[in-house]
Amino acid sequence: MTGETHDLPDSRPWWERGVVYQIYPRSFQDSDGDGVGDLAGIQVRLDHVASLGVDAIWLSPIFPSPMKDFGYDVADYCGIEPMFGDLAAFDRLLAAVHARGLKLILDFVPNHSSDQHPWFAEGRSSRDHPKRDWYIWRDPAPDGGPPNNWISDFGGPAWEWDAASGQYYLHAFLKEQPDLNWRHPELRRAMLDVLRFWMDRGVDGFRIDVLWHIVKSAGFEDNPFNPDWTPDRTERDKVLQHHSTDQPEAHVISAEMRELADEYEDRVLIGEIFLPNERHARWYGTPKRPQVHLPFNFQLIENGWDARTLHRVIADYEASLPEFGWPNWVIGSHDAPRIAARIGEAQARVAAMLLLTLRGTPTLYQGDELGIGQVPIPPERIRDPQHLRQPHLDIGRDRSRTPMPWDNTPFAGFSAVEPWLPLNPDWRTRNVAAQAGDPESMLALYRRLLSLRRTHPALAVGTMALHGAHDSLLVYERAQGGEQFIIILNLTSQATEFEPSQSARHCRVLLSTLPGDPPVGRDVFTLAPNEGVILA
Repeated sequence: MTGETHDLPDSRPWWERGVVYQIYPRSFQDSDGDGVGDLAGIQVRLDHVASLGVDAIWLSPIFPSPMKDFGYDVADYCGIEPMFGDLAAFDRLLAAVHARGLKLILDFVPNHSSDQHPWFAEGRSSRDHPKRDWYIWRDPAPDGGPPNNWISDFGGPAWEWDAASGQYYLHAFLKEQPDLNWRHPELRRAMLDVLRFWMDRGVDGFRIDVLWHIVKSAGFEDNPFNPDWTPDRTERDKVLQHHSTDQPEAHVISAEMRELADEYEDRVLIGEIFLPNERHARWYGTPKRPQVHLPFNFQLIENGWDARTLHRVIADYEASLPEFGWPNWVIGSHDAPRIAARIGEAQARVAAMLLLTLRGTPTLYQGDELGIGQVPIPPERIRDPQHLRQPHLDIGRDRSRTPMPWDNTPFAGFSAVEPWLPLNPDWRTRNVAAQAGDPESMLALYRRLLSLRRTHPALAVGTMALHGAHDSLLVYERAQGGEQFIIILNLTSQATEFEPSQSARHCRVLLSTLPGDPPVGRDVFTLAPNEGVILA
Protein backbone atom coordinates (compact mmCIF):
# COMPACT_ATOMS: atom_id res chain seq x y z
CA MET A 1 0.00 0.00 0.00
CA THR A 2 1.13 3.52 -0.66
CA GLY A 3 0.36 6.88 0.84
CA GLU A 4 2.13 9.37 -1.39
CA THR A 5 0.79 12.90 -1.70
CA HIS A 6 -0.96 13.81 -4.95
CA ASP A 7 -2.86 16.78 -6.24
CA LEU A 8 -6.53 15.98 -6.68
CA PRO A 9 -7.62 15.64 -10.31
CA ASP A 10 -9.13 18.81 -11.70
CA SER A 11 -11.46 16.84 -13.98
CA ARG A 12 -13.80 16.15 -11.07
CA PRO A 13 -16.32 18.90 -10.28
CA TRP A 14 -15.56 20.73 -7.04
CA TRP A 15 -18.68 19.40 -5.33
CA GLU A 16 -17.44 15.81 -5.79
CA ARG A 17 -13.89 16.50 -4.60
CA GLY A 18 -14.82 18.93 -1.85
CA VAL A 19 -16.22 19.15 1.66
CA VAL A 20 -19.16 21.39 2.61
CA TYR A 21 -19.27 23.29 5.93
CA GLN A 22 -22.72 24.35 7.14
CA ILE A 23 -23.04 27.67 8.96
CA TYR A 24 -26.16 28.57 10.93
CA PRO A 25 -25.88 32.38 10.63
CA ARG A 26 -27.74 33.25 13.85
CA SER A 27 -25.18 31.28 15.83
CA PHE A 28 -21.80 31.73 14.14
CA GLN A 29 -20.58 35.24 15.08
CA ASP A 30 -22.33 38.43 16.20
CA SER A 31 -20.61 41.57 14.92
CA ASP A 32 -23.03 44.27 16.09
CA GLY A 33 -23.80 43.35 19.71
CA ASP A 34 -27.41 42.21 19.44
CA GLY A 35 -26.73 38.62 20.53
CA VAL A 36 -27.49 37.21 17.08
CA GLY A 37 -24.95 36.20 14.45
CA ASP A 38 -24.77 38.05 11.13
CA LEU A 39 -23.02 38.19 7.77
CA ALA A 40 -20.26 40.53 8.92
CA GLY A 41 -19.57 38.14 11.78
CA ILE A 42 -19.25 35.22 9.37
CA GLN A 43 -16.78 37.25 7.33
CA VAL A 44 -14.68 37.92 10.44
CA ARG A 45 -14.45 34.18 11.14
CA LEU A 46 -13.74 32.94 7.60
CA ASP A 47 -10.13 32.17 8.43
CA HIS A 48 -11.30 29.45 10.83
CA VAL A 49 -13.37 27.85 8.08
CA ALA A 50 -10.54 28.08 5.57
CA SER A 51 -8.05 26.64 8.07
CA LEU A 52 -10.17 23.52 8.45
CA GLY A 53 -9.53 22.58 4.84
CA VAL A 54 -13.14 22.57 3.61
CA ASP A 55 -14.15 23.70 0.14
CA ALA A 56 -17.59 25.28 0.43
CA ILE A 57 -19.84 27.06 2.92
CA TRP A 58 -23.58 26.45 3.07
CA LEU A 59 -25.51 29.23 4.80
CA SER A 60 -28.87 28.48 6.39
CA PRO A 61 -31.50 31.06 5.27
CA ILE A 62 -30.45 34.71 5.30
CA PHE A 63 -33.50 36.26 3.59
CA PRO A 64 -35.95 38.75 5.17
CA SER A 65 -38.20 36.84 7.54
CA PRO A 66 -40.55 37.31 10.52
CA MET A 67 -38.48 34.46 12.02
CA LYS A 68 -41.43 32.30 13.06
CA ASP A 69 -39.26 29.37 11.92
CA PHE A 70 -35.94 31.22 12.03
CA GLY A 71 -35.62 32.07 8.36
CA TYR A 72 -37.49 29.19 6.78
CA ASP A 73 -40.45 31.56 6.53
CA VAL A 74 -39.22 33.84 3.74
CA ALA A 75 -40.79 37.27 3.19
CA ASP A 76 -38.52 38.30 0.29
CA TYR A 77 -36.49 35.79 -1.72
CA CYS A 78 -34.18 38.42 -3.21
CA GLY A 79 -33.21 40.38 -0.10
CA ILE A 80 -31.21 39.99 3.10
CA GLU A 81 -32.71 39.85 6.59
CA PRO A 82 -31.77 43.20 8.25
CA MET A 83 -30.75 41.33 11.40
CA PHE A 84 -28.00 39.72 9.29
CA GLY A 85 -27.03 42.72 7.15
CA ASP A 86 -27.93 43.86 3.65
CA LEU A 87 -27.07 43.03 0.05
CA ALA A 88 -23.85 45.05 0.29
CA ALA A 89 -22.79 43.00 3.33
CA PHE A 90 -23.66 39.84 1.42
CA ASP A 91 -21.57 40.91 -1.57
CA ARG A 92 -18.61 41.60 0.74
CA LEU A 93 -18.98 38.18 2.33
CA LEU A 94 -19.25 36.46 -1.04
CA ALA A 95 -16.11 38.22 -2.27
CA ALA A 96 -14.24 37.25 0.91
CA VAL A 97 -15.35 33.62 0.56
CA HIS A 98 -14.21 33.49 -3.06
CA ALA A 99 -10.92 35.22 -2.19
CA ARG A 100 -10.11 32.25 0.06
CA GLY A 101 -10.80 29.78 -2.73
CA LEU A 102 -14.09 28.68 -1.16
CA LYS A 103 -17.58 28.32 -2.65
CA LEU A 104 -20.81 29.73 -1.19
CA ILE A 105 -24.09 27.78 -1.16
CA LEU A 106 -27.39 29.39 -0.14
CA ASP A 107 -30.43 27.73 1.42
CA PHE A 108 -33.37 27.99 -1.02
CA VAL A 109 -36.84 27.48 0.52
CA PRO A 110 -39.21 26.67 -2.37
CA ASN A 111 -42.04 24.78 -0.67
CA HIS A 112 -43.48 27.70 1.27
CA SER A 113 -43.03 31.38 1.98
CA SER A 114 -43.89 33.51 4.98
CA ASP A 115 -47.49 34.64 5.32
CA GLN A 116 -45.93 38.13 5.34
CA HIS A 117 -44.61 37.73 1.80
CA PRO A 118 -46.30 40.27 -0.53
CA TRP A 119 -47.36 37.43 -2.83
CA PHE A 120 -49.43 35.83 -0.08
CA ALA A 121 -50.83 39.13 1.18
CA GLU A 122 -51.98 39.98 -2.34
CA GLY A 123 -53.47 36.56 -3.01
CA ARG A 124 -55.21 36.51 0.36
CA SER A 125 -56.91 39.82 -0.34
CA SER A 126 -59.38 38.36 -2.85
CA ARG A 127 -60.34 35.06 -4.44
CA ASP A 128 -60.06 36.86 -7.79
CA HIS A 129 -56.56 38.24 -7.29
CA PRO A 130 -54.06 37.01 -9.93
CA LYS A 131 -51.73 35.74 -7.20
CA ARG A 132 -54.45 33.82 -5.36
CA ASP A 133 -53.41 30.58 -7.05
CA TRP A 134 -49.73 31.15 -6.33
CA TYR A 135 -50.66 29.39 -3.08
CA ILE A 136 -52.87 26.37 -2.38
CA TRP A 137 -56.42 27.30 -1.42
CA ARG A 138 -59.33 24.87 -1.03
CA ASP A 139 -62.97 25.02 -0.06
CA PRO A 140 -64.00 23.42 3.25
CA ALA A 141 -65.06 19.78 3.47
CA PRO A 142 -68.85 19.22 3.48
CA ASP A 143 -68.82 19.39 7.29
CA GLY A 144 -67.05 22.75 7.18
CA GLY A 145 -63.74 21.32 8.35
CA PRO A 146 -60.37 21.09 6.58
CA PRO A 147 -60.37 19.76 3.01
CA ASN A 148 -58.56 16.53 3.98
CA ASN A 149 -56.65 14.83 6.79
CA TRP A 150 -53.16 16.12 6.02
CA ILE A 151 -51.10 16.93 9.11
CA SER A 152 -48.51 19.67 9.53
CA ASP A 153 -44.93 18.62 10.23
CA PHE A 154 -45.19 20.70 13.41
CA GLY A 155 -48.46 19.05 14.50
CA GLY A 156 -52.12 19.88 13.94
CA PRO A 157 -53.99 20.16 10.64
CA ALA A 158 -52.02 21.28 7.59
CA TRP A 159 -54.87 23.64 6.72
CA GLU A 160 -55.63 27.12 8.10
CA TRP A 161 -59.07 28.72 7.82
CA ASP A 162 -59.26 32.19 6.28
CA ALA A 163 -62.59 33.65 7.36
CA ALA A 164 -62.40 36.66 5.05
CA SER A 165 -62.33 34.57 1.89
CA GLY A 166 -64.10 31.46 3.16
CA GLN A 167 -61.34 29.03 2.19
CA TYR A 168 -58.50 27.07 3.75
CA TYR A 169 -54.86 27.44 2.72
CA LEU A 170 -52.29 24.66 2.97
CA HIS A 171 -49.22 24.83 5.22
CA ALA A 172 -47.04 21.74 5.56
CA PHE A 173 -45.26 23.46 8.45
CA LEU A 174 -46.43 26.47 10.54
CA LYS A 175 -49.61 28.33 9.62
CA GLU A 176 -47.30 31.30 9.05
CA GLN A 177 -45.64 29.26 6.26
CA PRO A 178 -48.23 28.86 3.48
CA ASP A 179 -47.31 26.36 0.76
CA LEU A 180 -46.56 27.69 -2.70
CA ASN A 181 -48.39 26.25 -5.71
CA TRP A 182 -45.69 25.00 -8.06
CA ARG A 183 -48.35 23.86 -10.53
CA HIS A 184 -48.97 27.55 -11.34
CA PRO A 185 -46.72 28.58 -14.27
CA GLU A 186 -46.25 32.18 -13.12
CA LEU A 187 -45.22 31.13 -9.61
CA ARG A 188 -42.86 28.61 -11.14
CA ARG A 189 -41.19 31.26 -13.29
CA ALA A 190 -40.94 33.65 -10.35
CA MET A 191 -39.20 31.06 -8.18
CA LEU A 192 -36.78 30.03 -10.92
CA ASP A 193 -36.00 33.73 -11.33
CA VAL A 194 -34.97 33.73 -7.65
CA LEU A 195 -32.32 31.11 -8.41
CA ARG A 196 -31.19 33.13 -11.40
CA PHE A 197 -30.97 36.32 -9.28
CA TRP A 198 -28.54 34.74 -6.81
CA MET A 199 -26.47 32.87 -9.39
CA ASP A 200 -26.10 36.09 -11.37
CA ARG A 201 -24.74 37.57 -8.14
CA GLY A 202 -22.09 34.86 -7.97
CA VAL A 203 -23.58 32.25 -5.64
CA ASP A 204 -22.14 28.78 -6.29
CA GLY A 205 -25.20 26.68 -5.59
CA PHE A 206 -28.21 25.94 -3.41
CA ARG A 207 -29.28 23.54 -0.74
CA ILE A 208 -32.98 23.13 -1.58
CA ASP A 209 -35.18 22.83 1.50
CA VAL A 210 -37.76 19.98 1.66
CA LEU A 211 -37.55 19.48 -2.10
CA TRP A 212 -39.72 16.36 -2.07
CA HIS A 213 -42.60 18.41 -0.61
CA ILE A 214 -42.99 20.98 -3.38
CA VAL A 215 -45.84 19.35 -5.35
CA LYS A 216 -49.00 17.82 -3.91
CA SER A 217 -51.47 15.40 -5.45
CA ALA A 218 -53.91 17.31 -7.66
CA GLY A 219 -56.76 15.30 -6.14
CA PHE A 220 -55.94 16.27 -2.52
CA GLU A 221 -56.91 12.79 -1.35
CA ASP A 222 -56.73 11.85 2.33
CA ASN A 223 -53.39 10.38 3.31
CA PRO A 224 -53.67 6.76 4.52
CA PHE A 225 -53.38 6.19 8.24
CA ASN A 226 -50.10 4.77 9.52
CA PRO A 227 -50.78 1.42 11.23
CA ASP A 228 -47.39 1.57 12.98
CA TRP A 229 -47.93 4.95 14.64
CA THR A 230 -47.39 5.15 18.42
CA PRO A 231 -47.83 8.13 20.78
CA ASP A 232 -44.07 8.60 21.13
CA ARG A 233 -43.91 9.62 17.46
CA THR A 234 -44.81 12.99 15.96
CA GLU A 235 -48.43 13.76 15.17
CA ARG A 236 -47.47 14.08 11.50
CA ASP A 237 -46.54 10.40 11.47
CA LYS A 238 -50.15 9.40 12.15
CA VAL A 239 -50.58 9.39 8.38
CA LEU A 240 -48.37 8.23 5.52
CA GLN A 241 -47.61 11.19 3.28
CA HIS A 242 -48.53 9.45 0.04
CA HIS A 243 -50.45 12.36 -1.46
CA SER A 244 -48.77 15.37 0.15
CA THR A 245 -45.13 14.67 -0.84
CA ASP A 246 -42.91 13.05 -3.51
CA GLN A 247 -45.25 13.55 -6.45
CA PRO A 248 -44.05 12.79 -10.01
CA GLU A 249 -44.42 16.44 -11.03
CA ALA A 250 -41.85 17.45 -8.41
CA HIS A 251 -39.20 15.61 -10.41
CA VAL A 252 -40.07 17.70 -13.46
CA ILE A 253 -39.48 20.87 -11.43
CA SER A 254 -36.24 19.49 -10.01
CA ALA A 255 -35.03 18.88 -13.57
CA GLU A 256 -35.98 22.45 -14.52
CA MET A 257 -33.93 23.76 -11.59
CA ARG A 258 -30.98 21.67 -12.78
CA GLU A 259 -31.37 22.89 -16.35
CA LEU A 260 -31.19 26.46 -15.06
CA ALA A 261 -28.17 25.74 -12.85
CA ASP A 262 -26.37 24.14 -15.79
CA GLU A 263 -26.61 27.44 -17.68
CA TYR A 264 -23.97 28.66 -15.22
CA GLU A 265 -20.49 27.28 -14.64
CA ASP A 266 -19.75 24.93 -11.74
CA ARG A 267 -23.02 25.37 -9.82
CA VAL A 268 -24.38 22.68 -7.50
CA LEU A 269 -27.88 21.75 -6.33
CA ILE A 270 -28.26 19.78 -3.09
CA GLY A 271 -31.80 18.57 -2.41
CA GLU A 272 -33.13 17.92 1.09
CA ILE A 273 -34.99 14.63 0.67
CA PHE A 274 -36.09 12.18 3.37
CA LEU A 275 -37.17 9.05 1.48
CA PRO A 276 -36.29 5.34 1.28
CA ASN A 277 -33.29 4.55 -0.91
CA GLU A 278 -35.15 3.57 -4.07
CA ARG A 279 -37.25 6.75 -4.12
CA HIS A 280 -34.36 8.88 -2.87
CA ALA A 281 -32.17 7.81 -5.80
CA ARG A 282 -34.76 8.99 -8.34
CA TRP A 283 -33.88 12.59 -7.46
CA TYR A 284 -30.61 12.22 -9.35
CA GLY A 285 -32.74 12.04 -12.50
CA THR A 286 -31.23 10.41 -15.57
CA PRO A 287 -28.12 11.18 -17.64
CA LYS A 288 -30.33 12.78 -20.28
CA ARG A 289 -32.56 14.58 -17.76
CA PRO A 290 -30.52 15.13 -14.57
CA GLN A 291 -32.05 16.57 -11.41
CA VAL A 292 -30.13 17.59 -8.29
CA HIS A 293 -26.42 16.85 -8.12
CA LEU A 294 -26.68 15.58 -4.54
CA PRO A 295 -29.91 14.35 -2.94
CA PHE A 296 -28.97 14.85 0.71
CA ASN A 297 -28.32 11.52 2.45
CA PHE A 298 -29.21 11.57 6.17
CA GLN A 299 -28.77 7.87 6.93
CA LEU A 300 -25.87 8.34 9.35
CA ILE A 301 -28.22 10.55 11.37
CA GLU A 302 -31.37 8.46 11.08
CA ASN A 303 -29.98 5.00 11.91
CA GLY A 304 -28.38 3.33 14.90
CA TRP A 305 -24.67 3.58 15.63
CA ASP A 306 -23.15 0.10 15.62
CA ALA A 307 -20.91 -1.77 13.23
CA ARG A 308 -23.51 -4.02 11.62
CA THR A 309 -26.07 -1.24 11.19
CA LEU A 310 -23.53 1.09 9.60
CA HIS A 311 -22.31 -1.68 7.30
CA ARG A 312 -25.87 -2.33 6.12
CA VAL A 313 -26.65 1.39 5.73
CA ILE A 314 -23.53 2.06 3.65
CA ALA A 315 -23.92 -1.06 1.50
CA ASP A 316 -27.62 -0.49 0.81
CA TYR A 317 -27.16 3.19 0.00
CA GLU A 318 -24.24 2.53 -2.36
CA ALA A 319 -26.22 -0.23 -4.09
CA SER A 320 -29.18 2.10 -4.63
CA LEU A 321 -27.21 4.80 -6.46
CA PRO A 322 -27.56 5.17 -10.22
CA GLU A 323 -24.33 4.57 -12.11
CA PHE A 324 -23.79 8.31 -12.62
CA GLY A 325 -24.89 9.31 -9.09
CA TRP A 326 -22.29 10.64 -6.65
CA PRO A 327 -22.88 9.79 -2.95
CA ASN A 328 -22.89 12.18 -0.02
CA TRP A 329 -22.93 11.89 3.77
CA VAL A 330 -23.73 14.04 6.79
CA ILE A 331 -23.61 13.38 10.56
CA GLY A 332 -25.01 16.66 11.90
CA SER A 333 -27.18 19.64 10.99
CA HIS A 334 -29.27 22.45 12.45
CA ASP A 335 -32.24 20.05 12.60
CA ALA A 336 -30.54 17.01 14.16
CA PRO A 337 -29.10 16.31 17.62
CA ARG A 338 -25.37 16.94 17.88
CA ILE A 339 -23.39 13.83 16.93
CA ALA A 340 -21.42 13.99 20.21
CA ALA A 341 -24.68 14.24 22.16
CA ARG A 342 -26.10 11.26 20.31
CA ILE A 343 -23.19 8.80 20.47
CA GLY A 344 -20.76 10.37 22.95
CA GLU A 345 -17.54 12.28 22.36
CA ALA A 346 -15.37 9.16 22.05
CA GLN A 347 -17.46 7.78 19.20
CA ALA A 348 -17.82 11.27 17.70
CA ARG A 349 -14.10 11.07 16.89
CA VAL A 350 -14.75 7.79 15.09
CA ALA A 351 -17.69 9.43 13.30
CA ALA A 352 -15.39 12.18 12.06
CA MET A 353 -13.11 9.59 10.47
CA LEU A 354 -16.09 7.79 8.95
CA LEU A 355 -17.58 10.97 7.50
CA LEU A 356 -14.33 12.12 5.93
CA THR A 357 -13.19 8.77 4.51
CA LEU A 358 -16.41 7.39 3.01
CA ARG A 359 -16.90 7.67 -0.74
CA GLY A 360 -18.90 10.80 -1.44
CA THR A 361 -19.23 14.46 -0.54
CA PRO A 362 -19.28 15.11 3.24
CA THR A 363 -21.13 17.97 4.91
CA LEU A 364 -19.78 19.13 8.27
CA TYR A 365 -21.96 21.14 10.65
CA GLN A 366 -20.47 24.08 12.57
CA GLY A 367 -19.33 23.14 16.06
CA ASP A 368 -19.08 19.42 15.38
CA GLU A 369 -15.36 20.01 14.76
CA LEU A 370 -15.18 20.95 18.46
CA GLY A 371 -17.17 17.96 19.70
CA ILE A 372 -19.96 20.10 21.18
CA GLY A 373 -22.33 17.74 22.96
CA GLN A 374 -25.61 18.04 24.81
CA VAL A 375 -26.57 21.65 25.55
CA PRO A 376 -29.39 22.02 28.09
CA ILE A 377 -31.92 24.71 27.16
CA PRO A 378 -33.92 26.10 30.11
CA PRO A 379 -37.68 26.06 29.43
CA GLU A 380 -37.87 29.85 29.42
CA ARG A 381 -35.22 30.05 26.67
CA ILE A 382 -36.70 27.52 24.23
CA ARG A 383 -37.16 29.15 20.83
CA ASP A 384 -37.83 26.24 18.46
CA PRO A 385 -41.48 26.23 17.30
CA GLN A 386 -41.38 22.47 16.73
CA HIS A 387 -40.43 21.92 20.39
CA LEU A 388 -42.93 24.48 21.66
CA ARG A 389 -45.79 22.81 19.77
CA GLN A 390 -44.88 19.21 20.75
CA PRO A 391 -42.89 19.51 24.01
CA HIS A 392 -43.67 15.97 25.15
CA LEU A 393 -41.62 14.49 22.30
CA ASP A 394 -38.31 16.13 23.25
CA ILE A 395 -37.51 16.85 19.59
CA GLY A 396 -36.26 20.39 20.09
CA ARG A 397 -33.72 21.70 17.60
CA ASP A 398 -32.37 24.53 19.78
CA ARG A 399 -29.72 22.22 21.24
CA SER A 400 -27.97 21.95 17.88
CA ARG A 401 -28.27 25.68 17.13
CA THR A 402 -26.41 27.16 20.10
CA PRO A 403 -23.73 29.81 19.47
CA MET A 404 -20.26 28.88 18.27
CA PRO A 405 -17.73 29.16 21.15
CA TRP A 406 -14.60 30.93 19.94
CA ASP A 407 -12.58 31.55 23.11
CA ASN A 408 -12.88 31.86 26.91
CA THR A 409 -13.72 35.58 26.97
CA PRO A 410 -17.24 36.64 28.04
CA PHE A 411 -19.93 34.99 25.91
CA ALA A 412 -17.24 32.83 24.31
CA GLY A 413 -16.19 35.53 21.87
CA PHE A 414 -19.47 35.07 20.01
CA SER A 415 -21.02 38.34 21.13
CA ALA A 416 -20.59 41.26 23.51
CA VAL A 417 -23.99 40.48 25.07
CA GLU A 418 -26.03 37.46 26.15
CA PRO A 419 -26.57 35.32 23.02
CA TRP A 420 -30.00 34.43 21.67
CA LEU A 421 -29.50 30.82 22.87
CA PRO A 422 -27.33 29.50 25.72
CA LEU A 423 -23.74 28.48 25.09
CA ASN A 424 -22.52 24.92 25.56
CA PRO A 425 -21.90 24.55 29.31
CA ASP A 426 -18.20 23.71 28.82
CA TRP A 427 -17.51 26.67 26.51
CA ARG A 428 -14.62 27.97 28.65
CA THR A 429 -12.56 24.92 27.71
CA ARG A 430 -14.36 23.67 24.59
CA ASN A 431 -13.81 26.50 22.13
CA VAL A 432 -11.84 27.17 18.97
CA ALA A 433 -8.93 28.96 20.65
CA ALA A 434 -8.43 26.24 23.26
CA GLN A 435 -8.57 23.41 20.74
CA ALA A 436 -6.44 25.17 18.12
CA GLY A 437 -3.47 24.88 20.47
CA ASP A 438 -4.11 21.26 21.45
CA PRO A 439 -2.74 18.66 19.01
CA GLU A 440 -4.97 15.99 20.58
CA SER A 441 -8.23 17.96 20.32
CA MET A 442 -11.25 17.18 18.18
CA LEU A 443 -10.43 20.24 16.06
CA ALA A 444 -6.91 18.95 15.43
CA LEU A 445 -8.35 15.57 14.39
CA TYR A 446 -10.74 17.20 11.91
CA ARG A 447 -7.92 19.28 10.44
CA ARG A 448 -5.70 16.21 10.00
CA LEU A 449 -8.51 14.23 8.40
CA LEU A 450 -9.37 17.06 6.03
CA SER A 451 -5.71 17.50 5.13
CA LEU A 452 -5.37 13.80 4.31
CA ARG A 453 -8.52 13.90 2.23
CA ARG A 454 -7.25 16.93 0.32
CA THR A 455 -3.83 15.43 -0.44
CA HIS A 456 -4.81 11.82 -1.16
CA PRO A 457 -7.17 11.32 -4.13
CA ALA A 458 -8.07 7.82 -2.95
CA LEU A 459 -9.72 9.27 0.18
CA ALA A 460 -11.66 11.88 -1.77
CA VAL A 461 -12.70 10.37 -5.09
CA GLY A 462 -11.38 6.80 -5.05
CA THR A 463 -13.29 3.56 -5.17
CA MET A 464 -14.61 2.01 -1.96
CA ALA A 465 -14.87 -1.65 -0.97
CA LEU A 466 -16.56 -2.73 2.25
CA HIS A 467 -15.13 -5.71 4.11
CA GLY A 468 -17.59 -8.21 5.55
CA ALA A 469 -19.95 -7.22 8.35
CA HIS A 470 -18.52 -7.51 11.88
CA ASP A 471 -20.03 -7.16 15.35
CA SER A 472 -17.51 -4.54 16.48
CA LEU A 473 -15.56 -3.21 13.50
CA LEU A 474 -16.46 -1.37 10.33
CA VAL A 475 -13.73 -1.93 7.74
CA TYR A 476 -13.46 -0.62 4.20
CA GLU A 477 -10.82 0.21 1.61
CA ARG A 478 -10.35 3.29 -0.56
CA ALA A 479 -8.21 3.17 -3.68
CA GLN A 480 -7.25 5.41 -6.57
CA GLY A 481 -4.43 4.91 -9.04
CA GLY A 482 -1.48 3.50 -7.15
CA GLU A 483 -2.59 4.38 -3.62
CA GLN A 484 -4.76 2.35 -1.28
CA PHE A 485 -5.97 2.79 2.30
CA ILE A 486 -7.77 0.60 4.82
CA ILE A 487 -10.05 2.32 7.32
CA ILE A 488 -10.83 0.35 10.48
CA LEU A 489 -13.35 1.77 12.95
CA ASN A 490 -14.03 0.27 16.37
CA LEU A 491 -17.67 1.03 17.11
CA THR A 492 -17.49 -0.36 20.65
CA SER A 493 -16.04 0.50 24.05
CA GLN A 494 -13.98 -2.72 24.06
CA ALA A 495 -10.53 -3.35 22.60
CA THR A 496 -10.93 -5.34 19.39
CA GLU A 497 -8.50 -7.25 17.19
CA PHE A 498 -8.30 -6.95 13.42
CA GLU A 499 -6.42 -9.43 11.26
CA PRO A 500 -5.38 -7.78 7.98
CA SER A 501 -5.10 -9.62 4.70
CA GLN A 502 -1.69 -10.87 3.58
CA SER A 503 -1.22 -7.89 1.26
CA ALA A 504 -1.97 -5.41 4.05
CA ARG A 505 0.43 -6.77 6.66
CA HIS A 506 3.21 -4.37 5.77
CA CYS A 507 1.08 -1.24 5.96
CA ARG A 508 1.50 1.45 8.59
CA VAL A 509 -0.94 3.48 10.65
CA LEU A 510 -1.29 6.82 8.90
CA LEU A 511 -3.71 8.29 11.45
CA SER A 512 -5.52 7.23 14.62
CA THR A 513 -8.48 9.00 16.18
CA LEU A 514 -6.83 8.60 19.58
CA PRO A 515 -3.79 10.41 20.97
CA GLY A 516 -0.64 8.53 21.84
CA ASP A 517 0.97 5.60 20.08
CA PRO A 518 -1.16 4.02 17.34
CA PRO A 519 -1.75 0.26 17.27
CA VAL A 520 1.27 -1.65 16.00
CA GLY A 521 1.02 -5.06 14.42
CA ARG A 522 1.65 -7.23 11.46
CA ASP A 523 -0.49 -10.32 11.74
CA VAL A 524 -2.99 -8.68 14.11
CA PHE A 525 -3.85 -5.09 14.98
CA THR A 526 -5.49 -4.40 18.33
CA LEU A 527 -7.71 -1.35 18.24
CA ALA A 528 -8.37 0.46 21.49
CA PRO A 529 -11.96 1.12 22.56
CA ASN A 530 -13.59 3.79 20.38
CA GLU A 531 -10.62 3.97 18.02
CA GLY A 532 -10.48 4.46 14.30
CA VAL A 533 -7.36 4.12 12.17
CA ILE A 534 -6.32 4.70 8.58
CA LEU A 535 -3.76 2.20 7.31
CA ALA A 536 -1.57 3.03 4.32
